Amino acid sequence: MRLPELTFEPQQPSQLRLAGGWTLDHADAIRQQLADAPPEATAVDVSQVDRLDSLGVLQLMRFARRRDLDFSHFHFHERHRALVAAIEDVADDRPRRKREYGVNAALERMGHSVVDNFKESTALIGFLGEVLSKIVRMVREPTRFRPTATVHHMEQVGLDAVPLVALLCYMVGAVVAFLGANVLRDFGAVIYVVELVSISFLREFGVLLTAIILAGRTASAFTAQIGAMKSREEVDAIRTLGMDPIDLLVIPRLLALVVMLPLLTFVAMVFGLLGGLTVGAYGLDIPPPQYLSRMQDTMEVRHFIVGLVKAPMFAVVIALIGCLEGLQVQGTAQSVGERTTSSVVQAISMVIVLDALAAIWFMELNF
Repeated sequence: MRLPELTFEPQQPSQLRLAGGWTLDHADAIRQQLADAPPEATAVDVSQVDRLDSLGVLQLMRFARRRDLDFSHFHFHERHRALVAAIEDVADDRPRRKREYGVNAALERMGHSVVDNFKESTALIGFLGEVLSKIVRMVREPTRFRPTATVHHMEQVGLDAVPLVALLCYMVGAVVAFLGANVLRDFGAVIYVVELVSISFLREFGVLLTAIILAGRTASAFTAQIGAMKSREEVDAIRTLGMDPIDLLVIPRLLALVVMLPLLTFVAMVFGLLGGLTVGAYGLDIPPPQYLSRMQDTMEVRHFIVGLVKAPMFAVVIALIGCLEGLQVQGTAQSVGERTTSSVVQAISMVIVLDALAAIWFMELNF
């Protein structure tokens, strides 16, 4: 095969005439021939080329771009036009990709998160309506009530969580007393640690810590239990037998949590106050009788009511999120894990948001 040849014919008007073999075997020679082409050339005749492959066509296309020539005016032999047309279709000139700093991806993820959260909120509201309608039906038809399942979940949700709630609230009460004393000591008002610990635990910390603990412990358990049943098609079997999964799986868990969360909140309040009392007695030189006497003189029942009123609301939110996420499992182990994580995140987030809204509400009511 002849080497690639390039001749310049200025008389026809400034035309380059190519000959020989313009293939991969002569890649270096092709590059050198095109680099040495006279700059005044305005037309290219490729019809005399013996052999032409994709490398030769690509080199000619790059030559046309460098010299600002119209590649469609290159004259190819008839047997080469199909190859040239095919390479032109796939060798599109994409612009160089701009450097990406992750801003667009972050905005995209944020948009998807907003849409997903809106859909989850809509589904939760619809699920709340469905559960309430089934509870009303259960009142009219008491035979649908499952006392054994409800008591079983009350034990799991409430009694099994007492040690954890008591220990954590006791420690948090002690920490709050220590931190408050460090600040109040500068003003000679260490005795006000009693009000600090009492009001914070009766109004906020008792119910909030209990709800967060159950959001992580109970909501995940509800999602995992119902999700495993969904993945094993047990929920479909329940429907096939003519039973309602809401009556069988959701309402017992909801009622158990509504009953046990206020009781656990009371336990949390008691142990939080005991934590403050312990620090007052052994760290701040406030004798227990004096501590209890001041707490009795300064505390009002309204603080206890504010904390206890929020407990059923938190219980409903935690139970609904846990059960809804379990019913949304797609049937795989990965889906169970994803929904369990989602239920914990949603439950804790909703508890904190509702607690903040309730605090603003009671502050505006001056209660």
